[in-house]
Amino acid sequence: MTVKKSIHWFRQDLRINDNPSLNSASQFDTFLPIYILDDVNSGEFSMGAASRWWLHHSLKKLNENLNGKLLIYKGNPSEILKKLIEENEITHISWNRCYEPWRIERDKDIKKELEEQNIKVESFCGSLLWEPWNISKDDGTPYRVFTPYYKKGCLNSDEPRFPIQAPNLENIYSNNVMSDGLDNLSLLPDINWYGGLEDDWNPGEEGAEYNLDKFLSQGLINYKEGRNFPSQEFVSRLSPHLHFGEISPNEVWYRAKTKETTNGIEKSLAHFHSELGWREFSYYLLYHFPDLPKTNFQSKFDIFPWKKNKELLKLWQKGQTGYPIVDAGMRELWQTGYMHNRLRMVVGSFLVKNLLIDWREGEKWFWDCLVDADLASNSASWQWVAGSGADAAPYFRIFNPITQGLKFDPEGHYTKKYVPELSNMPSKYLFNPWEAPKEVLESAGVELGKNYPEPIVDLKISRDIALEAFATTKKDNNE
Repeated sequence: MTVKKSIHWFRQDLRINDNPSLNSASQFDTFLPIYILDDVNSGEFSMGAASRWWLHHSLKKLNENLNGKLLIYKGNPSEILKKLIEENEITHISWNRCYEPWRIERDKDIKKELEEQNIKVESFCGSLLWEPWNISKDDGTPYRVFTPYYKKGCLNSDEPRFPIQAPNLENIYSNNVMSDGLDNLSLLPDINWYGGLEDDWNPGEEGAEYNLDKFLSQGLINYKEGRNFPSQEFVSRLSPHLHFGEISPNEVWYRAKTKETTNGIEKSLAHFHSELGWREFSYYLLYHFPDLPKTNFQSKFDIFPWKKNKELLKLWQKGQTGYPIVDAGMRELWQTGYMHNRLRMVVGSFLVKNLLIDWREGEKWFWDCLVDADLASNSASWQWVAGSGADAAPYFRIFNPITQGLKFDPEGHYTKKYVPELSNMPSKYLFNPWEAPKEVLESAGVELGKNYPEPIVDLKISRDIALEAFATTKKDNNE
């Protein structure tokens, strides 16, 4: 009797629970669980440094959960899969779908090659609640605005797939199969700059479950309003876990839904579900408009007069702009690989509207520094804040870093944590220290231009220049 052997190819689904492809592979007589680091086909979209740190620890946890049987490789998946299939008499292979354009193209080629060799190939939806091709307007074209996409498209479509149980892993192929091993992926840098990441995060399936449990018990009840305050713990911090697939959006969706009988939670639950919808919308846009990471969604921005200023860009990157709430956000990113969503909007607006620096420079910096760097969310969010994207904030909506700080960090807990030079500044002048009287600065131990920078740009003047620049763009119907 022929033994049927399968491969489950882990990609952005580094989990055991609710993993459709893993469940499918486990139904065969025996199967190989593999991971391939593909820096061959990814090109300019190879993972950034913070993401590689996360991936190292996520794979380590996944391997432990598979009793040390995860096979890890580095190289071109087409060649690696071909060799594994030949050496182990594989008859089937399965994976959960990815939606980045380069991955879609690669997977189509691999599927064609394998099927020509009579290898059965199956792919599953393991990363999204709704497949992008299943949601469309009445005329069959893709949505360009979030609210109708989510409310008319998604919520009127089939309900998200209910999570499935973890499979039986006893039939993992245990013969000696060569593997490159985790350390040979060289995901960790030679210089240990990631201490702050280790303090803040626990990559892996267990870490994802912990964050979800904590959020549902403590954060969800006041999510709608509390999510705007960076010093308060009302956000889920699930974004890197969702990106790497350590938890499925389906589990998050339905686990949150179990709280719907809690008194007073209706608005926060609906808002949290809609935020999962925004994640879906980003993937939807990337699927239907694959140039999203590099090309303005609204073509009128193609003639926008962006400025090239490496010095100002560097000061923004390092959190040395002289605007405390901006600097706090950028330093949180550098130290922890993460930034609170309210701050992402503030620092993004400052870069593209006060400094007039192209949103693609911000996208590139976030790509390298974020542990949740995600091609869909990163590019869609940067285009949103720049005004050039789908359903974007109007360009003239320019976040004022002073009023944003006063409104969302009134006691200064968040800002002072990441900008300790200002820890003794009174709240009245914390977000505009250059306007503080000399005696206040002296009492707080602040010397502007020495231990904390002067503002690198004037808010009013830069706002006027930005609006003037926006007025030069041609109007068209691509909105």
